[in-house]
Amino acid sequence: MTFQELGVPADMIQALDELGIITPTAVQAKVIPFLIKDGSDLIAQAQTGTGKTAAFGLPLLTKIDPHYPQIQGLVIAPTRELAKQIGKQLFRFTKHTAKIFIEVLGGGDNIDKQVEKLQRPTHIIVATPGRLIDMVKRRALSLGAVRYLVLDEADEMLSMGFKKELAEILTLTTERRSTWLFSATFPEALNQLTKGCMSPTPHSIRIDQGQVVNRDIDHKFAVLSRDKKTEFIANFLKRQKEGRGLIFCRTKAGAATLGSELSALGLSVEVLQGDLMQKERDKVMRAFKKQRVQFVVATDVAARGIDVEGLSFVIHHQLPDQLEYYTHRSGRTARAGKKGMSLALIGSKEKWQLNQLESKLKVSFSEYR
Repeated sequence: MTFQELGVPADMIQALDELGIITPTAVQAKVIPFLIKDGSDLIAQAQTGTGKTAAFGLPLLTKIDPHYPQIQGLVIAPTRELAKQIGKQLFRFTKHTAKIFIEVLGGGDNIDKQVEKLQRPTHIIVATPGRLIDMVKRRALSLGAVRYLVLDEADEMLSMGFKKELAEILTLTTERRSTWLFSATFPEALNQLTKGCMSPTPHSIRIDQGQVVNRDIDHKFAVLSRDKKTEFIANFLKRQKEGRGLIFCRTKAGAATLGSELSALGLSVEVLQGDLMQKERDKVMRAFKKQRVQFVVATDVAARGIDVEGLSFVIHHQLPDQLEYYTHRSGRTARAGKKGMSLALIGSKEKWQLNQLESKLKVSFSEYR
């Protein structure tokens, strides 16, 4: 399939070509034709890293009237980083179209500056739940003209405690024509949230987990006792020369401890975890993107929305609790057609988890030598 066959307009295809996005992913091939032609309520089950932004973003842009200076599209994302990433992608897709104005509203950024920017015509808002509600309370924007609401990574937003804010957003956008919901899992709380806010039988699309993992990633494992992991990681990093990468930990405390231990060994390491102030998080990300820091130790939630080019590896200090997090973690490497490695450090009794990943994600692990 090509994007032209999916119904994407030629001016957006030109932008996709320039971005090197030529062949639609599985989720794009299923979602885009439905949303462009029909555009009614949609529930799509897909993991992080499957190309969801283009799947909902391209159809959303086709629905916008550039001559009507009101907020017509609203995209809600769990984290500021992901919201910014979505906003950037939407902006890139409009390079050759009539001018569509997009604003990103995330917590941690200067709210007065955001209010000021909203004084000019805005067609699409990409926001985190809390900051959007703050803006509504300040009367800095009106959601009365919103016709299309996108909830991206809806399960993640619920797990982060945004149930009340999401319910309020659904109430504030009662004039919308449709709701497009994307989520990796569907807990009962999500079903309860959307009941009565979507049609009783929304169009449903599910992408098999075996289709979502980048085939350019080499999946490796090493069996280690817990007290040997820091030494192993340090030796691995010292052999990387120019190679850059991420090391994932399950907890904030674990990430902070590992970061301190690696820094003490003279390695160029920073830590990205949820207790950092937004200014500190931004500082770490700037240093990483500009290659002033070679490695970053991160937790799963803190790493949401990280989009750094040229990462050659990802290390899992422990395997994540949730299957979709493995896809999210490993998807930080092997981007834009490059190769990369995903290295899992496991205890001798954890091999069953690798078997589970191999079975569900259709990947194959080999031992790191």
